[in-house]
Formats: sequence, C-alpha cells, structure tokens
Amino acid sequence: MKTTRTDTSIRGLYAITPDEPDSARLCALVEAALSGGARLLQYRNKNASPAMRLEQASSLLALCRRHAVPLIVNDDIGLAAQIGADGVHLGRDDGDATAARARLPHALIGISCYNEIDRALAAEQDGADYVAFGRFFASTTKPGDIRASLDLVAEVRRRTVLPIVAIGGITLENARPLVKNGVNALAVVSALFDSADIAATARRFAALYED
Repeated sequence: MKTTRTDTSIRGLYAITPDEPDSARLCALVEAALSGGARLLQYRNKNASPAMRLEQASSLLALCRRHAVPLIVNDDIGLAAQIGADGVHLGRDDGDATAARARLPHALIGISCYNEIDRALAAEQDGADYVAFGRFFASTTKPGDIRASLDLVAEVRRRTVLPIVAIGGITLENARPLVKNGVNALAVVSALFDSADIAATARRFAALYED
C-alpha cells in the first residue's frame, strides 16, 4: 500500500540513544537532548537484555511524552507494540513496512535504505513514513557501513515524497550540506551524546533547520 502522507514531524535533529546500561544516566542524557531541541528520539541498544530494553524503552517513552517528541524503537516491532511507542525503525533484517503497519497501524515507520534507491521506493510503496540513508561520513557507531552521497540524496528527492533521514558520522561541522541538499532530519549519536554540553549541541543542530 502506497503511503499518502508526508509526515512533517520528521524534521530537524533525530537523536539516537547510545548503548548505556545505566538507565537513570540514559534518561538524563536524553532529557538534555530533548530540552535542547531534538525533534525525534530513537531508542537503540544492541547490547541490552530484553528486560533492560523494556525498562529503558518504557522510561524513555514517558520522557518523550513530557516533551511531546515521538519515540521510535530500533529494530523491534514487538517492543514498539508492547510499550505503545510512536514508531519503529527497521533495518534490512528486521521486517518490512507492511509487517510493521499490521502491528502498529498508527505508528511512524522508518526504513534503513543504506545507499539503495530501489529499497526506498519499495518502502514508499509498502507504507513507510520516512527513509534513512547512510553512512555519509566516517562513523564510530557504524564504522563498516556502506557509504552514501549527496548525489544520492538529490536522486531520492526526485523520486519519492518521503522524508529523508541521514545517518553516519554527522557532526555540526559537516551537517550543513546535508540540510541544504534536502535531508529532512539528521540522525546523530556520538556528536550529540559525547559532547560536553548535550543541550547546547542539540540547539546548534536544531538551528541548522532555522536558517
């Protein structure tokens, strides 16, 4: 089923959580990012047990509700459905938008497309709400991932109405060309959560969309 909406909530700083085993510290980090202007939050923790993932995702959902920011769960349709998250983000081996929509009829559904335009076009037909490409730059989170380019962004923009999310090594120093070339949201982990002042860094990322 082809999507009929272009979701305007997919815009600005898209914060992705670091792998943090201390749930209280994780919430404090996220609170700073949301206070600074992050417009979306993705809960991603590849190392946590199912019990910890449930605990952390539930806590973050409550925090996101207070800030009126969507919480998107990475890779796990079941967890997103269990806690009533606002959305789910799926990689190559995590299911497709059709399966996610069946479980989460009103959720935001994002699909990782790496550097594959055909994957984005298929996601649009399946009812996804946004497509993500990258990595665009050297990344500590995904060091071996496929590279994407600004030319790819331009081609995707011509061929789909879906919002485009960029991920992979994005910093305040290299983000502006992505914004200028039509990327709707910047997915950031290290440059945000490893910064000395998370709220101030979030404000600077958010300001890129205010020019």
